[in-house]
Amino acid sequence: MSALPCSPACERNRDPILAVLREVLKPCDQVLEIGSGTGQHAAYFAAALPHLVWHTSDLVENHAAIQAWVAASGADNLRAPLMLAVASKPWPVGAGIDAAFSANTAHIMSWAEVCQMFAGLGELLPAEAPFCLYGPFNEAGRYSSDSNRQFDSSLRQRDARMGLRDLVDLTALAADCGFALATRHVMPANNELLVWRRRSLLAGPRS
Repeated sequence: MSALPCSPACERNRDPILAVLREVLKPCDQVLEIGSGTGQHAAYFAAALPHLVWHTSDLVENHAAIQAWVAASGADNLRAPLMLAVASKPWPVGAGIDAAFSANTAHIMSWAEVCQMFAGLGELLPAEAPFCLYGPFNEAGRYSSDSNRQFDSSLRQRDARMGLRDLVDLTALAADCGFALATRHVMPANNELLVWRRRSLLAGPRS
């Protein structure tokens, strides 16, 4: 697999992420990955979680890399990438999705796109379904490390719409879209894996 598109960060973080996904996704049947990137996470997680159908998705310019990893993996529970832009409606996703995963996407999306991602998942996922979101986050305006501060600055210099998202803002957004933060998992290199749960449709609006 050395000739396949490779992100060193994926190689480093895949096992800590998988340790959480094994438990969180144990009762699930089909997971949608938003922003599959190189396809490395999808190939690794699908092979390790054979009870799941793993649906990849991304913008079309990333499909070749994802297709290469799908083909190389040989996993019969790994699906070819969907062309998914979170702002597009309706999402090209079939029925039966009962979990979602996304890694290192919220800080490269605009805030409007982050809102559209949560809104789309709020429409797609059933009650109690998990949405696992991995990446670096701020909390109440504070950086968790100097490296995250520097990373945020580099993102904003690249595109003013990018940047690390604050947990306060994400929690409020998630609540408006029908999600509650269930658990937070500390990950290597000042990242976290946040597990959101779709609230019961009978729970009513946030007070």
